[in-house]
Amino acid sequence: MAFDEKIEHYMLTYPHAEEPPRSIIKTPAQIEGIRKAGEINSMVLDSVAEMIGEGVSTQEIDDLVAKRTANLGGICACLGYQGYPKNVCTSIDDVVCHGIPDPKRILQSGDIVNVDCTTIVDGFYGDASRMFLIGEVSEEKKKLVQVTKECLDEAVGIAKPWTTLGDFGYAINKRAKENGYSVVVEIGGHGVGVEFHEEPWVPHIGEPGTGMLLVPGMTITIEPMINTGTWEIDTDMKTGWAHKTLDGGLSCQYE
Repeated sequence: MAFDEKIEHYMLTYPHAEEPPRSIIKTPAQIEGIRKAGEINSMVLDSVAEMIGEGVSTQEIDDLVAKRTANLGGICACLGYQGYPKNVCTSIDDVVCHGIPDPKRILQSGDIVNVDCTTIVDGFYGDASRMFLIGEVSEEKKKLVQVTKECLDEAVGIAKPWTTLGDFGYAINKRAKENGYSVVVEIGGHGVGVEFHEEPWVPHIGEPGTGMLLVPGMTITIEPMINTGTWEIDTDMKTGWAHKTLDGGLSCQYE
């Protein structure tokens, strides 16, 4: 009852906010399961960080993720998800997200690549992505990667109980615009934990005091996609998966 009353209080405080459904509030046992999945997912990305570099194919990254995940007792959530053909997503330069690993795509000096990994452990999901700079990277790319990480870190610092999604969405958009960048609006973060994608949908733009109210027990991803040019994106019609910037500009993401 005290929990419900506190939610009611904050819904009056934020009249434009959305009340979270009870179905997405996790139990302490579920939180521990999700945390374990997240830790193993991070260990997989640590292994990627040790091997990624110039001359490595994106398929080799996929192979490593599959092997390392299995060795740690996990399952690659991406493989077969809505028909996705690989174990991980590798998105390079103008690819915003969902780039498909390819044995013919060899990483070259100057590339920036996002590796997005999701791991199932005992039925729970951990989901995160990291950016990697390959060889000698231009100052333009370095700045984009730095600012994107700043956007994520600032959002994580703001995302606390009794705030709203709009609070950190506003902060992300503000930081990006101050640096001359745009924020992808068509794709956002999401609830995660007992399923791959749950409520709420998490936008990376917004206004303070709007969007869903964040309460203890919610588990979400924050994964801003920041572009050097337009925020608009296009889908690769050949695969139906990779999303690219509409103007060919660079894109960066941390999750």
